[in-house]
Amino acid sequence: MNAPASLTLTRPDDWHLHLRDGAALQAVLPHTARQFARAIVMPNLRPPITTAAQAAAYRERILAARPKEGPGADFQPLMTLYLTDNTAPDEIRAARDAGVVAVKLYPAGATTNSDAGVTDIRKTYKVLEALQREGLLLLVHGEVTDGEIDVFDREAVFIDRVMQPLRADFPELKVVFEHITTAEAAQYVMGSDRFTAATLTPQHLLYNRNALFTGGLRPHFYCLPVLKREVHRQALLKAATSGSPKFFLGTDSAPHAAQLKENSVCGAGCFTAPAALELYAEAFEAMGALDKLEAFASFHGPDFYGLPRNTGTVVLKREAQTLPETLPFGDALIKPLRAGDTLNWKLQA
Repeated sequence: MNAPASLTLTRPDDWHLHLRDGAALQAVLPHTARQFARAIVMPNLRPPITTAAQAAAYRERILAARPKEGPGADFQPLMTLYLTDNTAPDEIRAARDAGVVAVKLYPAGATTNSDAGVTDIRKTYKVLEALQREGLLLLVHGEVTDGEIDVFDREAVFIDRVMQPLRADFPELKVVFEHITTAEAAQYVMGSDRFTAATLTPQHLLYNRNALFTGGLRPHFYCLPVLKREVHRQALLKAATSGSPKFFLGTDSAPHAAQLKENSVCGAGCFTAPAALELYAEAFEAMGALDKLEAFASFHGPDFYGLPRNTGTVVLKREAQTLPETLPFGDALIKPLRAGDTLNWKLQA
């Protein structure tokens, strides 16, 4: 079969996105808005978004940063709250009434701006009861943070210590196991019931941990959860291209100024928003599964969240494009993942 010259997809959504705030937000939002109709916006600002009122105010700042016309002018952010040990159960109803769709669990210290996260999941059980009752989703950064656990094993240990008891105690709470990185996580989600799903990032589908060290330490490939062995990448590719509705697109695009990524202490996150769809197309094509990309990108996510599918379309053309070395980022510069490289697909205006 000849490789297609173009792909027309129902307009997709990004079910895991970092937009930051202020000038950074204004710089990065257009990259996402031109591709995606909606995005789940992460709440790990400084200070974090912990209340319905804060989420509503952040949403207004995002809407104000949208392109005024053309692609992305109709982009809609889907808001989340940051779960802490002290989140009040009553806040969940207020969040639902304010249009918040999910609450994010960051184990304390797991990733960027997660210092205020949860120290013990049991401290949040009354909030989880409210989530299950009100119909909001729980989004989990699935890693333990114990110092004695190897960084490459933290996701697998999280399944045993947190996910399995959580699912047993709240069987009808919808949970998204975000940015999964291991064969264990893919197998766990595949074997779970209809209340558990997972997002997959382009970097975890395209790269294993060797990418961090090819030709020297490459900080723009550093994210959390960290890239894993090739056996895990292959398991993720099989899950993403399986056609299972449990797996869907979530870029985890996480912008950091270039000087912070290239600092002695490197910020965690890959900035994939400028070419997110092209990167996913590359991964799916490598598996001979371009026919599965639309469902993964456009159908499985809204179906799991109980939201309508989008009606518009986007077109990817088989056309070489070279990603810029840097892009504006407020008063700084930012480097996208694969900066300076040539991609084989290009989103059409």
